[in-house]
Amino acid sequence: MKAIKVSLQIKILGLVLLLGFLLIFLLTGIFSYMESKQIQENKGRMALEISKTVSFMPTIKNAFQTADPSKTIQPLAEKIRKETGAEFIVIGNKDGTRYSHPNKSEIGKKMKGGDNERALINGDYYISKAKGSLGPSLRGKSPIFNKQGEIIGLVSVGFLIEDIHQQVMNHLIKVLIASLFTLILSIIGSIFLARNIRKDTMGLEPYEIAGLYKEKNAVLHAVKEGILAIDQEGFITMMNQPAKNLLHIQGSVRHRKVDGLFPSNYLYEVLKTGIPQMDKEMVWKDQTVIVNCTPLFDKDRITGVVASFRDKTEIERMVNTISEVKRYSEDLRAQTHEFTNKLYVLSGLLQLGEYEQAISMIQSETKDLQIQNSVVFNQIKDTKVQAILIGKLGKASEKKLKFTIVPESYLEILPSHMTLSNLIVILGNLIDNAFEAVYGKDDPIVKFFATDIGSDVIFEVTDNGKGISENEKPLLFNRGYTSKQGTEPRGFGLSNVEEAVNAMGGIIEVQNNSENGTVFTVYLPKK
Repeated sequence: MKAIKVSLQIKILGLVLLLGFLLIFLLTGIFSYMESKQIQENKGRMALEISKTVSFMPTIKNAFQTADPSKTIQPLAEKIRKETGAEFIVIGNKDGTRYSHPNKSEIGKKMKGGDNERALINGDYYISKAKGSLGPSLRGKSPIFNKQGEIIGLVSVGFLIEDIHQQVMNHLIKVLIASLFTLILSIIGSIFLARNIRKDTMGLEPYEIAGLYKEKNAVLHAVKEGILAIDQEGFITMMNQPAKNLLHIQGSVRHRKVDGLFPSNYLYEVLKTGIPQMDKEMVWKDQTVIVNCTPLFDKDRITGVVASFRDKTEIERMVNTISEVKRYSEDLRAQTHEFTNKLYVLSGLLQLGEYEQAISMIQSETKDLQIQNSVVFNQIKDTKVQAILIGKLGKASEKKLKFTIVPESYLEILPSHMTLSNLIVILGNLIDNAFEAVYGKDDPIVKFFATDIGSDVIFEVTDNGKGISENEKPLLFNRGYTSKQGTEPRGFGLSNVEEAVNAMGGIIEVQNNSENGTVFTVYLPKK
């Protein structure tokens, strides 16, 4: 049997009515009980206080000594009764005979109720309930003492129970009217709330939203690309399983800041500008991902960003490896070519009998080579950095550049998170850029320095080129920016360097040195 689907508006209205009626009945019952108790206590205390006041009046006490006490007592008692609002003030003697009563015909008769003994015998002041000539009432009883301290009578001040109940009912009616008004406002508010919710949900009922949610989850987990969405504050609202797998994330990330879980620069840029970012490459935790970022709009307001990304790490590593093999091949070819030329020169000098010049040349080459090899193999103990430096020494030799590894350099084996691919990107690009910066100068010099003293591994590449202007510095790491001329696509080297440095949690600094030229310094944390 097909289940009946109730609209959201009916559900909210029904809930509000049910809660409203329950609250009204519950609170009305509690209020009625408490109000009844409070009014009775107040009336009882008031009756007792009036009776005490009357019992202490000298006029009343003196009247008991006269032949006709009621002649004095009755007018005074009635006056006090009317001013205080009491239902009756009855004053009687020790035998219970009335000297005052609202009905004059009751004067001289015995007091009713059977609740006078405590006042007449024990001299107590108290509150009681009893049925008298006017009906059930709440009474305050006080004994009257003469000058010798003897009980000569009592005062009974009372309020009818019926009047107390009527007072409670009047209060209750006011409460019910206010509750009814509140209930009507709640119904109107629930209708507007339901309409507002339907507006926010684009007219969809909850069961329709649940269906769409299930379909969305199925689609998101079916695609191979990673997909995540953030709101305008940068909190993650959705991430599919492929995204978690690519980013090595376990558990729920909903309502967590995207910072630290995913490279967020592009996301915040799209949030700020509203301009999509398509096919952007970025390095994140030794992975290269291609990211597409699209803004989410609610009318003209940006409410979030959806990013889809795919892994390019394996392809990037393969391309980098092939590129580096090609680069090493070219460097070795340059080194072989250079040494072949030197061998030809030595051969010529020996054939001409210029033995001293040949020996001098050999000693010079040997000395330079020994110095560089001593630093590279004895002080730079990481094989990855050694391989990069050997290749660059050969390339510098071919280009007739002086590439010096600072003798104070010292480097232990690098931590595992400093991968070969990232080191190739960082050192290879910085040294090659330095070679280009000094190429064509009369005394081209490039210096390399490395140290791991402290908590960071520091690489520094210095050249004596023309330097970098202050206007260029902010643009230096922008992808595609270059100050060099040529037809080949350029401007990606330093951008890749910055991405690789950021991926390892490091920083890169650039400044002009005192002798003209540029100094690039890279700080990579060991942990």
